[in-house]
Amino acid sequence: MSSDTDLDLIFLNAAGKKVILNIEEPKPGVTKAEIDTAMQAIVDNNVFTSAGGDLVEAVQGRIRTTTLDVVDE
Repeated sequence: MSSDTDLDLIFLNAAGKKVILNIEEPKPGVTKAEIDTAMQAIVDNNVFTSAGGDLVEAVQGRIRTTTLDVVDE
Protein backbone atom coordinates (compact mmCIF):
# COMPACT_ATOMS: atom_id res chain seq x y z
CA MET A 1 0.00 0.00 0.00
CA SER A 2 1.23 3.48 -0.83
CA SER A 3 -0.27 6.93 -0.63
CA ASP A 4 0.10 10.09 -2.65
CA THR A 5 -0.69 13.62 -1.47
CA ASP A 6 -1.53 16.51 -3.79
CA LEU A 7 -2.59 20.11 -3.27
CA ASP A 8 -5.37 21.25 -5.59
CA LEU A 9 -5.75 24.99 -6.12
CA ILE A 10 -9.17 25.83 -7.55
CA PHE A 11 -9.76 29.08 -9.44
CA LEU A 12 -12.38 30.65 -11.67
CA ASN A 13 -11.27 31.96 -15.03
CA ALA A 14 -12.63 34.92 -17.00
CA ALA A 15 -15.23 32.63 -18.61
CA GLY A 16 -16.55 31.61 -15.18
CA LYS A 17 -15.21 28.04 -15.45
CA LYS A 18 -13.28 26.20 -12.73
CA VAL A 19 -9.58 25.66 -13.29
CA ILE A 20 -7.64 23.31 -11.01
CA LEU A 21 -3.88 23.59 -10.57
CA ASN A 22 -2.36 20.47 -9.03
CA ILE A 23 0.81 20.51 -6.92
CA GLU A 24 2.26 17.10 -6.13
CA GLU A 25 3.63 16.42 -2.64
CA PRO A 26 3.11 19.81 -0.98
CA LYS A 27 5.15 20.53 2.13
CA PRO A 28 3.78 18.77 5.21
CA GLY A 29 1.64 20.98 7.42
CA VAL A 30 0.89 23.64 4.80
CA THR A 31 -1.70 26.00 6.30
CA LYS A 32 -4.87 27.53 4.93
CA ALA A 33 -3.29 30.97 5.28
CA GLU A 34 -0.28 29.92 3.17
CA ILE A 35 -2.54 28.41 0.52
CA ASP A 36 -4.80 31.49 0.43
CA THR A 37 -1.80 33.83 0.14
CA ALA A 38 -0.28 31.81 -2.71
CA MET A 39 -3.58 31.61 -4.57
CA GLN A 40 -4.19 35.35 -4.27
CA ALA A 41 -0.65 36.05 -5.51
CA ILE A 42 -1.34 33.85 -8.56
CA VAL A 43 -4.49 35.86 -9.35
CA ASP A 44 -2.99 39.28 -8.56
CA ASN A 45 0.13 38.67 -10.68
CA ASN A 46 -1.72 37.01 -13.55
CA VAL A 47 0.67 34.04 -13.36
CA PHE A 48 -1.42 31.57 -15.38
CA THR A 49 -4.02 31.71 -18.10
CA SER A 50 -6.43 29.05 -19.32
CA ALA A 51 -8.53 28.27 -22.37
CA GLY A 52 -11.24 30.43 -20.78
CA GLY A 53 -8.94 33.37 -20.12
CA ASP A 54 -7.07 34.65 -17.10
CA LEU A 55 -7.60 33.26 -13.61
CA VAL A 56 -9.74 35.90 -11.93
CA GLU A 57 -10.77 34.41 -8.57
CA ALA A 58 -9.23 32.07 -6.00
CA VAL A 59 -11.99 29.67 -4.94
CA GLN A 60 -10.53 26.94 -2.74
CA GLY A 61 -7.43 24.98 -1.83
CA ARG A 62 -7.68 21.34 -0.85
CA ILE A 63 -5.31 18.56 0.16
CA ARG A 64 -6.08 15.30 -1.62
CA THR A 65 -4.60 12.01 -0.42
CA THR A 66 -4.92 8.89 -2.55
CA THR A 67 -4.17 5.43 -1.20
CA LEU A 68 -3.12 2.78 -3.66
CA ASP A 69 -3.42 -0.93 -2.90
CA VAL A 70 -1.76 -3.31 -5.35
CA VAL A 71 -3.84 -6.38 -6.03
CA ASP A 72 -1.67 -9.42 -6.62
CA GLU A 73 -2.85 -12.25 -8.77
